[in-house]
Parts: sequence; structure tokens; C-alpha cells
Amino acid sequence: MTDETLQARVEHVERAAKAGAEVALDGYEAGLTVETKGGADQVVHASDVVTVADRDAQRAVIESIRERFPDDAIVGEEGDAAKTVPDTEVAWVIDPIDGTYNFVRGLPSWSTAVALTVDGDAVAAATVAPAMGRTYLFRDGDATRDGAPIHVADRSDPETFAVAYTFVPELGARDEYADGVTSMLGRFGEVRRVGSLQVVLALVASGALDGAVTDARVNPWDSVGGVALVRAAGGVVTDLDGDPWTRDSTGLVASAGTAHDALLAVGRRMAGRR
Repeated sequence: MTDETLQARVEHVERAAKAGAEVALDGYEAGLTVETKGGADQVVHASDVVTVADRDAQRAVIESIRERFPDDAIVGEEGDAAKTVPDTEVAWVIDPIDGTYNFVRGLPSWSTAVALTVDGDAVAAATVAPAMGRTYLFRDGDATRDGAPIHVADRSDPETFAVAYTFVPELGARDEYADGVTSMLGRFGEVRRVGSLQVVLALVASGALDGAVTDARVNPWDSVGGVALVRAAGGVVTDLDGDPWTRDSTGLVASAGTAHDALLAVGRRMAGRR
């Protein structure tokens, strides 16, 4: 691939994400049909829902990509899109609505996320949160929000930190979650549960949140773009061992770097890795 054709793809990432976000926003502002991902009679989690808007938004993103780059691989949450990011080619990683439960409830913290990867690494990403009126973009090594540069927070006192835990287990299995929140409250000033990992990572990148942690392995459409955004904004993203986060990592810990070890301790405790 030439530099010119790669740059054309990089420049298209934001357009593709906004194409999906526009469709999703129409569903958010109107009536929508809600299903469970396991089928109508298989509710496995309060947030395990899918809407017609999810599928319509993904279709809009894919159509936008296919018009320009018909042969590129596509990885996505919905339908028959591939579920793993290839290591040796160009791929588009799509989450049409990250935070579907928020979307269904009328809460604004959801996004349409699109990342462009080359040989498995993100080279551009967009997180468009239309109900929040925000567009976060990683491109050409820079991180921006609505066109302005962003940077992770420079706070140094953990008592002033606001941090997010991004995974909630099923009902009846939440002792670990409660223990994790208690542990976080013992170390940091505030704990938030946002409900969309891509939005959380964008908030870490922009300094609104000081860090985020999950002890679970996360899907690429929930994470690849956001991780690149945090790193471009000067942040650190690791697994629970403190090694640089990759798509195969268990757990994800993102921060400005300050008090990263304290977040790691929380993640390990939640994972039973004391």
C-alpha cells in the first residue's frame, strides 16, 4: 500500500464513524426495537441488548467504507463481520453503538467507534459521541476532541482522581465488583461507571477521567481505537501485569501514568490476583 492510499483511509475514518453515528442518533431520538443478544428469551445481563439501530449504524459504516475501499477487511460487533483483527493486512474495526444499554435508556454516554488498523496496529481512530456532542480523533499521531488537541490529566494527588471501572458481572456474581469499587474508593477521590469503554477511554485521553480499569479481556471493537487515543494523548495503557496492552491482553488499565500502580492493584484484586 502506498502512503497516499493509506492516508486516504486515515482521512476516511472520521467520515465512516460519523455516517454510523448519524444513523444511530436518529434511532436514539426516535422509537427503537430492543432485543437481547442471546435471543428474545435469553436475557443474560442487564446491558446485553442490541437494537435495530446497532445493525443500521453498522451497515452505514460499512457502506461508507465499501464505497471507497471495497476489498478491506472489516471487524465488527454485529452480524457476520469478522471478530478478530488480522495481523497482516488493513482492517477496519467497528462498534456501531458502544454503550447500547445507555442508548436504550436515553443516557448520552454512547458512541460510534471506528479504528483503522495496519498489520494489527491502529493508525487512526474516531470515537463519535453524538448525544454528547463530541468527536474524539486519533490521526497522524495526534489526539483531538472536536478538532482541538487533548492530553491526559496532569493531576498528581490520587485523592482528587476520578476513575472508572468498566466491567460489571452478571447479577448474583457481583461480590468481586463490589470489592473492586470499595478498593477504588479507598485509593481515589471518585469512582464512575460510564457504561461505554470507548467513551471512558476518550475521557481518560481528554483528562476528564484520571484512569480506568477492568479485569476482563475486552473485545477489539470496544478498545482498539480508544487505546490508541489514550496513548496519543500521552497516557499509559497496560494489562494487569503492567505490560503494554495488546488485543490479547487480560485486563485493561489506562491512566495518565500517575498512580498507575494503584489502578493495577485494584485490577489485580478484582481478578483475584493478590
